[in-house]
Amino acid sequence: MKAMLVLGKIVTAFAWLMMLYNLAMPFEGNVSVILNILFVMTIFMHCFQTFIFHTLFNTLLPLKKSDYLQVFLFGVFSLLQYRRQVMDKQAQL
Repeated sequence: MKAMLVLGKIVTAFAWLMMLYNLAMPFEGNVSVILNILFVMTIFMHCFQTFIFHTLFNTLLPLKKSDYLQVFLFGVFSLLQYRRQVMDKQAQL
């Protein structure tokens, strides 16, 4: 499972880089438009996931700004990582 989370984060980072590169130096044709639409959708969804993260994990874990940034950047892959931390913490009790 840990390898899948790392692989998912790498793929997500690559997608962010492609979308940001497209903003600085747009690709030709419809690819640029599609990447811009995906960029807006990604920002919206990752903001929503950050809100979910705050709502669910605020009482379970001590959260720092870097935790929120990680969830914003990597979305569901970070959510799964923090979920595992909470499950491990509760298993110890």
